[in-house]
Parts: sequence; C-alpha cells; structure tokens
Amino acid sequence: MYDRRFFQSKLGQASIASIAAMALFVALSGQMQASPAMAATIGCEQVELA
Repeated sequence: MYDRRFFQSKLGQASIASIAAMALFVALSGQMQASPAMAATIGCEQVELA
C-alpha cells in the first residue's frame, strides 16, 4: 500500500487527480444515453463501412 508521504508528493497528487478524473468520466458517461430522437435532432449521418 502507499503511505501518506506518497500522496503528499507531486506524483501522488497527480495519481489522485487521475483517479478522480476517471471516476468522474465513468459517472458522467454512464448517465449519457443517445436516443434516436437525439440523433435526428443533431443531424448525424450514418456511414456504412464496407
């Protein structure tokens, strides 16, 4: 495990910020749901790849 001195260093603070950003991204992306009505409003084009 990491001790308190690690989290007081710049690397430790960067790791905490990275973990917080990933957790926030997961929380926000879990709430986003693209509906067909939303896609029609935005005007997205569908492209079929061969």
